[in-house]
Amino acid sequence: MEHLEHPTYELWESRRLWFEERNNELSEQGSFLVSEQACALIAEVQSVFCAGAWLGVIILAMAVVDAQLRECEIPDFKGNTKKLFKNSHANPELQKLRKRRNELIHLNPNFPAIDVDTQWAGRKEFEKDARKAVKLMFEAFYMSPGT
Repeated sequence: MEHLEHPTYELWESRRLWFEERNNELSEQGSFLVSEQACALIAEVQSVFCAGAWLGVIILAMAVVDAQLRECEIPDFKGNTKKLFKNSHANPELQKLRKRRNELIHLNPNFPAIDVDTQWAGRKEFEKDARKAVKLMFEAFYMSPGT
């Protein structure tokens, strides 16, 4: 199974560069308030992304967004993540990503979100979803430029 093997150096580097380019596209537009926890988790997202653990990217990217919004956009927010996204006026696509994350981490025994066959056969689609998650993560991370 290819996703259990470590990627080649070249593949790792191409993924690393893609990830860093997404960050640089937004980070250079100004100064930002950033969550310490979100910053630390971004390093984890990058490692998982470079390794090609696509579903892990989706799950961790949502953790970054949640931490960033709760610490920097709406401090002391007490509601759930669905309400957090709505109240922060974040990209509505984050709700779709939140739902996907929830499917992956909250089992529905009648309709599992993932199984071994899907994990193997859906690699290309999962990679597309992970790349979208990274873009949305950085968009939320750099939502409110400072002065």
